[in-house]
Amino acid sequence: MNGPAGETPRLGPIQAVTFTAADLEAVAEAYGHYLDYREIERGRVAANLAEAWGAPGVADRPYRLLAPAAGGPGFFRVIEAPPDPAYRPFSTWGWNAAELIVRRVDELADRLAGSPFRIVGEPQDLSFSSDIRAMQVLGPGQELLYLTEFKRPVPGLDVPEARCAIDRTFIVIVAGARLNALQDFYASEFGVPRATAVESRVKGMSAAFGLPPEQRYRIAALPLAGHCLIEVDEMPPAAGPRPCRPGELPAGIAIVSFAARGAASKISPAGALYSSAGGAAIRRGAAGELLEILPA
Repeated sequence: MNGPAGETPRLGPIQAVTFTAADLEAVAEAYGHYLDYREIERGRVAANLAEAWGAPGVADRPYRLLAPAAGGPGFFRVIEAPPDPAYRPFSTWGWNAAELIVRRVDELADRLAGSPFRIVGEPQDLSFSSDIRAMQVLGPGQELLYLTEFKRPVPGLDVPEARCAIDRTFIVIVAGARLNALQDFYASEFGVPRATAVESRVKGMSAAFGLPPEQRYRIAALPLAGHCLIEVDEMPPAAGPRPCRPGELPAGIAIVSFAARGAASKISPAGALYSSAGGAAIRRGAAGELLEILPA
């Protein structure tokens, strides 16, 4: 995927995060009432798109596209699918979470109490920076969300300002067996700079594997264009590939869509997500994660 003059295209910003759910109306209502996201499109998954994802069973399934109050990018796309009772968040390789920039995380925690967004990690300053405060919730489609407030700018992290109380996804979290392999994929395929690893708590991962909550894991934040990042996490040896039912998308966060300079389209589905890009290409990452690449 080399661009002009042999340059590797730059990845970013994050355009959309896709997950599945059994009840689209309930998801749209929850995101609208509690996160101020609004529905901007509804339709059915095109057969050529489902085939490109390796999930022909989702062809013609209904979907909704949801946008933050301040507008896109950073959409959520939810596709109708039966729940997978075997799925446990943060227990497998692949896309494990989406991180949204918010203004006041403690106020948001009060707002979400008793909502369809189950709080699995109360607001807490991050172990490597007291200038960042975050909480974790599990949404109605088993999607894991980090809700993150920056109290002040953090050197070395190019992040957006929150344009509204609950703004867009600015980080996606992918986890795998080896941190270096994750970094190598994004560096070699998309020219994403490697980043220095830090040791950090990942309480959701610790809970999934029965490890102490203060356990530290090697993680790194890879900078993208558009004030976005990919967090890469090295998982315990007990983790493995995410199971996926034949013809279906994986449970949890299934796809992340990125803009990419110099990328070429392979398919041209209809819909708001693809109209300005003129199409999409589909890739698999080092941990089996599914990427949608939208030419920029």
